[in-house]
Amino acid sequence: MMNFWQKCAMFPIRAILFLYDLITLPVYWVMQQPWKAGQDSKRVKARIIKSDRHALTYRTTEPPRSVHVKMLQENIDTLEKVCNYVAKTFANKNCLGTRQILSEEDEPQPNGRIFKKYCMGEYRWRTYAETERTAAHFGRGLREVGVKPRQNIVIFAETRAEWLIAAHGCFKQSMPIVTVYATLGDDGVTHCILETEATTVITSHELLPKLMSLMPNCPKVRTVIYMENQLHRFTLPDFKPDKRVGVIPFSRIIRNGIYSKCENVPPKADDLAIIMYTSGSTGTPKGVMLSHKNCIATMKGFCDMVSIYPNDVLIGFLPLAHIFELLAECVCLMTGISIGYSTPLTLIDTSSKIMRGCKGDASVLKPTCMTAVPLILDRIIKGINDQVSTRSTFQKLMFELLYEYKIKWVHRGFQTPLVDKLLFKKVAKMIGGRVRLILSGGAPLSAETHEQVKNCLCLDLIQGYGLTETSSAATVMDTTDMTYGRTGGPLTVCDIRLVNWEEGNYRVTNKPYPQGEILIGGDCVSVGYYKMPGKSGEDFFVEDGRRWFKTEDIGEIQEDGVLKIIDRKKDLVKLQAGEYVSLGKVETELKTCGVIENICVYGDPTKQYTVALVVPDQHQLLQLAASIGVAGKSFKELCSSQIMEKAILKEIAEHASKRKLQKFEVPAAVTLCNEVWSPDMGLVTAAFKLKRKNIQDKYQSDINRMYAA
Repeated sequence: MMNFWQKCAMFPIRAILFLYDLITLPVYWVMQQPWKAGQDSKRVKARIIKSDRHALTYRTTEPPRSVHVKMLQENIDTLEKVCNYVAKTFANKNCLGTRQILSEEDEPQPNGRIFKKYCMGEYRWRTYAETERTAAHFGRGLREVGVKPRQNIVIFAETRAEWLIAAHGCFKQSMPIVTVYATLGDDGVTHCILETEATTVITSHELLPKLMSLMPNCPKVRTVIYMENQLHRFTLPDFKPDKRVGVIPFSRIIRNGIYSKCENVPPKADDLAIIMYTSGSTGTPKGVMLSHKNCIATMKGFCDMVSIYPNDVLIGFLPLAHIFELLAECVCLMTGISIGYSTPLTLIDTSSKIMRGCKGDASVLKPTCMTAVPLILDRIIKGINDQVSTRSTFQKLMFELLYEYKIKWVHRGFQTPLVDKLLFKKVAKMIGGRVRLILSGGAPLSAETHEQVKNCLCLDLIQGYGLTETSSAATVMDTTDMTYGRTGGPLTVCDIRLVNWEEGNYRVTNKPYPQGEILIGGDCVSVGYYKMPGKSGEDFFVEDGRRWFKTEDIGEIQEDGVLKIIDRKKDLVKLQAGEYVSLGKVETELKTCGVIENICVYGDPTKQYTVALVVPDQHQLLQLAASIGVAGKSFKELCSSQIMEKAILKEIAEHASKRKLQKFEVPAAVTLCNEVWSPDMGLVTAAFKLKRKNIQDKYQSDINRMYAA
């Protein structure tokens, strides 16, 4: 009964909003000019430059912007020249910021456990001139410990200012860096070191024990350089190092470089800059060889699509070992803005490492820009929904009403300043309150999450598409695009081609839009895989002097020249009855279901249906259990409950219906997994893509049980 009266209370509020619209619509019509937003959104972003019945090639209609033109005028064709240019142009501006950790304390939790928490201070900054000078000293310091130009150097460390400084120090000496994810397993790290024959590894204090335990398997390594910890000093006996390996602090390498007489050895555009090991969703990690020309091409393309302002601040926390984050930060350098570093454990006020009463990094830094992967954005939305769910029924109804109100007007090209001020600007304070732009990459972003993040946080959320093999370049959304779930038009530095894939019935002659496997061609395309000529020959080719890469992703290009990712060759399963199921597509849609933290859908070609392994959201699962009368059980007990499996299956079926999935696409059985899949478990990559084979191997008995049932 109370809910009925609370819903009735919405009627006068709706009436007030209606009157507000009548009064303000003429003013907003003149001031905001919504018809222009619609025109900009629908304008053509790419045109066909080559076509036949088997393939279509698209090129952007956008011209190069000022930063791209400046790079051409200044002949900036290597990352070393980027560092030199910005040091002169933005010498005294803040460049790289590190937040001070004042102390680490034990904090008792309600369940009796003890968590270590940080008491944190302010950010300390290096200017652009200081950053370039430190990088130069580090590069010369490497020469002093015996590293030669064009000799591979491994960077195995978490994202931080010293990571970027080390990389640019290497570039100044023409030393290719080998990037290894901090979360990669022991076998993967060993493989990367051995294959590249590195004699020097740069790591962090935190990863030093893990790295040193691998040294018996890495006989060529002679020097390990570690980035110091703010609180804990290194003591040699703690790590029991191999006697043949010298362990040297990062700061000492810089000091050695100050007094070194070694000259810089500038690279050429075609020289190798990075051997970037993909985190490997299947099999052993592959080393992608990226030249300076590849990286510079992507930077030009990003600068043509993203508007960056002089006072912008980026919060950097994604892995720098991922090409998307590395080149996004290089674009920040090129445009003279500040980068403040963070970690997922200290990002917001409620992050697990932040002491009660202390502010998270975003609240202190107040960034205006950030990069993200879809999983992080899904978690942000689920966090908002969890907060809303704890409010009174009236407050929940009010939130839903104002959200629907905003969506209605945004779809018409209007902004909603009053509603934003009353509600959504307060929501945006969870990430500092000033973020105006988020760049999303690494995996497909669902249209629902895209829309919710953009409107709840009052910002532009731009989705891009690219691969390590294309230096992260391919397409980027235009900021004026009012649609969701698409990845934008081609960058100015590459062409996009669709090629028929007959097996999946994806053809460029399909209606209403051409479809096919995506090929990417341009200066951003890698020279190939390290020490894998056979695989390089399969995936790369040269046509009319332009290098191309076969992505195995399936896309369609719509009437305005914008690409939409619709499938992936490896994710396509043909069931017993002949239906094709795109596992990735189903997972992307189902991950927007509130009770699902992560999901892996599995299809056996000899069966008529799919099954799913689901990592439930703990808070939502407990709420669901209470709603169906299952009380007094732990999260682990709930995950092993057949009653909860059936309840989750019902939630999935209802959500799948809303997302318009076909009946044969919806999993017919589920297993609930009580462990959150993380990169260090080997079940997801550092970019949080599923490692299907690893997941299948771990849960094979559960898959067998689901099909047997």
